[in-house]
Amino acid sequence: MSTTKRFDLAVKKLYQAFHNNTLNPDDCKHCAVGNILNNNDSWKHLTDKHGSTELSYLGRLHFNLGRRFNGYNPQELLIIEKSFLEGCGYYGFKKGSKLYRPENIKNKDILFNGLSAVVSILCELDGSKNIMDCSALFDFKSQELELQY
Repeated sequence: MSTTKRFDLAVKKLYQAFHNNTLNPDDCKHCAVGNILNNNDSWKHLTDKHGSTELSYLGRLHFNLGRRFNGYNPQELLIIEKSFLEGCGYYGFKKGSKLYRPENIKNKDILFNGLSAVVSILCELDGSKNIMDCSALFDFKSQELELQY
């Protein structure tokens, strides 16, 4: 399977962060996007609320100017971060509500779930097949179950 350079670099950085125990969803330098952007936290100014996909004034400015950060535009970065947080078990993303987090954000299972969600989104953003989908390994085709009442 052929992947883009931005995808390869992003996955490599996330893989290293996961195995070096430096992945942290509560730290803008060490979350999914922070790692993709070389542990830089300047991306947090692209939105007004952590976990939101709504661009701030600065985010819209960068987006409209066509700026890309390690291959990703501001909107894509916010989508990546939200998917990471959701995968880690965060909730409360609606406007005006508080963002709730799981108790143990250092738990490897929680972080792996977040990473799986990010890799799925990275595949989607690049228009490629989801490499996290293991159904092909088992020759499994999803079927709709018919409920009988």
